[in-house]
Amino acid sequence: MRHFLVVYNRPEGRIVRRHMYRSAVEALAARFTAEREFENEPEIEIVVLGGESWQAVELTHSRYFKRVQDLAKVGLDRLSIATS
Repeated sequence: MRHFLVVYNRPEGRIVRRHMYRSAVEALAARFTAEREFENEPEIEIVVLGGESWQAVELTHSRYFKRVQDLAKVGLDRLSIATS
């Protein structure tokens, strides 16, 4: 399994940085470094995601790859279907 550090700007729906690590220890160390780097930027979310490939992570954690507007549209579409 590979480990992907993702630095994500929530309001912009944009990945600021991503990097792949083969070791969970290395990925977590990079996360802690990034958290210190962005500590004064509350709109930034920093996570380590695990997966076999970047493509797999894109599928399983799709919210990190869509803008807030896109996520809201999906939610509204689902709500519309549920209330129809």
